[in-house]
Amino acid sequence: MPKRSAKPDMSVTIAGVKFATPIWTASGTAGTGEEIERHCDPRRLGALVTKSVSIEPRSGHPYPRTCETASGMLNCIGLQNKGIDAFIAEELPRLKRMPTRAVVNIVGHSIDNYAELARRLTDAGGADMLELNLSCPNVARGIDNGSDPLWVSGCVSRVRKATRIPLVVKLTPNTSDIASLARAAVEAGADAISAINTLVGMSVDYRNFKPRLSNVTGGLSGPAIKPVALAAVFKIAQAVSVPVIGIGGIANGLDAAEFLIAGASAVQVGTAIFRNPNAPITIADELAEYLKSKQMSRVSDLVGCIAI
Repeated sequence: MPKRSAKPDMSVTIAGVKFATPIWTASGTAGTGEEIERHCDPRRLGALVTKSVSIEPRSGHPYPRTCETASGMLNCIGLQNKGIDAFIAEELPRLKRMPTRAVVNIVGHSIDNYAELARRLTDAGGADMLELNLSCPNVARGIDNGSDPLWVSGCVSRVRKATRIPLVVKLTPNTSDIASLARAAVEAGADAISAINTLVGMSVDYRNFKPRLSNVTGGLSGPAIKPVALAAVFKIAQAVSVPVIGIGGIANGLDAAEFLIAGASAVQVGTAIFRNPNAPITIADELAEYLKSKQMSRVSDLVGCIAI
């Protein structure tokens, strides 16, 4: 019988933390693990990235707050969450028990908020990494906060002083120079960069002349944004020396491979989870098959191997 090729080593190490695979969930698409745990084996997830947690509870925007678009979807959920007190009391104990890495995404109205969230989560324990959502319109000055390198630097610097937990900084694509944002974050103490967050988009119902979202505009995600996300990951990987986590339109193993080739060390799967809650596992399996077809024994060998 022909000898079967060995399974590739799918583990990656980012900021000193080892992950079983480079395939993570994306913030906002798997809650805090309770729902997705029913549909996929968390032992085979690289990491569970939580929905954004804020200081105070948030009810989010009124309905309708999601709609389908060509090759994607729009959402204006509005950072709905129970707040940090409830998160620590109700959600964190389950995350600590789950057999996968926990990356807690945090969002604030101010730099003080971000620092306080980081301090509280450090004291509580259980988070393997913190992901700073610096690219959401629900902050003190609006979406321009995350597109201002000086503000990004100041925020990351304060959070870095408040915690010893590795920091991933999530960047907005709604900027003319995402590389400068990445450099500012890294110089202030970021251990990794994740990119991209959703693009600002809008949909109109031609039947009644109304926006399809209650907030008028929302965040565009899904396969439609993949080329934009790939370009951003490539630019960031060329600009900084820390690992990059790619996000945007990843629906199968070949999509994941493209992001790794462009320079990402890991990827987050978002919109695809709404169609298939087991998508991160399927994508990891497909990526392993791709590596075998290329006779590559380690997924880390794929990172940044783009031929230019």
